[in-house]
Amino acid sequence: MFQLVATTHEGAPALALQGAFDLYAVAGARDRLGAALDEGPALRLTLAGLEELDTAGVQLLVWLKQEAERRGKRLYLHAHSPAVVEVFDLLQVAGLFGDPILFAPNAERPS
Repeated sequence: MFQLVATTHEGAPALALQGAFDLYAVAGARDRLGAALDEGPALRLTLAGLEELDTAGVQLLVWLKQEAERRGKRLYLHAHSPAVVEVFDLLQVAGLFGDPILFAPNAERPS
């Protein structure tokens, strides 16, 4: 079951995404995520609690990034769960979010 949990990070609004961010979750999450952009100059999404992420979830994150830019806001994704790292790596989308290069959980990191 997907949940959006309102939090703050250093006094700024933040949301923690938890559970499965998939086709079934995105329809209900879009309005809330879009509204969260209006709460301040930046929105931080904590992804540590995501157990699943499919292409519908990725598409919504891409839309949210584009919407933030259109509104002159910043979107920060942080604390990526292993599921997020795996999907971002597979789809090669980390650069769309300005994230540093992400590695699959078991991948060897360069020194």
